Amino acid sequence: MDATTEAHPMTSTPRTAPTTLVVASLASLGAGAIHVRAVGLHGEHGEAAVAFALLAAFQVAWAVLVLVRARRFVVALGALGNAVALGGWLTTRTSGIGFIDGLEVAESPGFADGVAAALAAVAVLGAVAYLIAPSRLRLPLLAGPFPAAAVTGTLVVAAIVAATGDTHAHSDDQPVPYDGTLPVDLSGVPGVTPEQEAEAEALVTANIQALPRFAEPDAAYAAGYRSVDDSDTGVEHFINWSLINDGRNLDAQYPESLVYKVEPGGGRTLEAAMYVLEPPATLDTVPPLGGPLVQYHVHNDLCWTGEDGAYTVFAADQLPAPCPTGSHRRLLEPMLHVWIVGNPCGPFAALEGISGGQVPPGEEVICDHVHGTH
Repeated sequence: MDATTEAHPMTSTPRTAPTTLVVASLASLGAGAIHVRAVGLHGEHGEAAVAFALLAAFQVAWAVLVLVRARRFVVALGALGNAVALGGWLTTRTSGIGFIDGLEVAESPGFADGVAAALAAVAVLGAVAYLIAPSRLRLPLLAGPFPAAAVTGTLVVAAIVAATGDTHAHSDDQPVPYDGTLPVDLSGVPGVTPEQEAEAEALVTANIQALPRFAEPDAAYAAGYRSVDDSDTGVEHFINWSLINDGRNLDAQYPESLVYKVEPGGGRTLEAAMYVLEPPATLDTVPPLGGPLVQYHVHNDLCWTGEDGAYTVFAADQLPAPCPTGSHRRLLEPMLHVWIVGNPCGPFAALEGISGGQVPPGEEVICDHVHGTH
């Protein structure tokens, strides 16, 4: 053995690449192929499409490079990159990635993205195993290159077929009314892309799962929500004023307002959350989530009075008319209801009358009859 070999025993790939690296390479290649398909599925959102394209390019390029030049830093780079991919998948399935358009809202795991995440995990494990024991680790025969290639290829084909099927899954189904139960199916509305539909379904799903903790008004009060004293309308809004400017939008864990139905006997039934976008949002800058399924509204016909953090509301003349002495305009940012019970106009319906507010100029108040309850 010459001096160069002794000083750098692991700087390049042997004539036959170690099985651990072959398996890691195949897994990264498979995950990259699935992410190439994801680019097309997220074409409506440029940022998401670019993110998937970059991820796919990295995973495919590393899969080739690591078999040609398996220097330790190259192997480590692949482990890190695929770990980031895995972490990104977990984030999109739990909270969403707020700074990437199209990935802001958490989505339920699907077969295709689950396979991509599993392959990324295999790539990480294979790369780390090689870094720890490059010459000592031996995988059993069934985990060798040829079985690994067969399994990876089968999974990738199945995932791509499943992802393609998801874009048409709802189109052949009869639309169903929304009743506040899971799973949420908002298919069947013309002009809504599969991605917009998935975003809207994810938002409604998150609310169905998170809001029941406020079923009792006492629980809402303990969490900082206060009534705005509008129960004479048939519903009562409870607002947590500390959440109005907290940096969050459409977060089911932190809804700015809760909407309770006023029962004949005086009881209250939680029916919806009302989200108020962060200042200085306007109807021209609302998030594109949900496309034609979703419509925001504003209130320029209300005035507020009372103590800080416990304001009450009353109807007033629309802007630019001033509020009466002692009262003020508040909550002029766009708002959106998300119902966790059936509604005649679907899960994003506005209230009626003075409580309904004003929609963007030139638009009519939408009513989702496809998913409305009758």
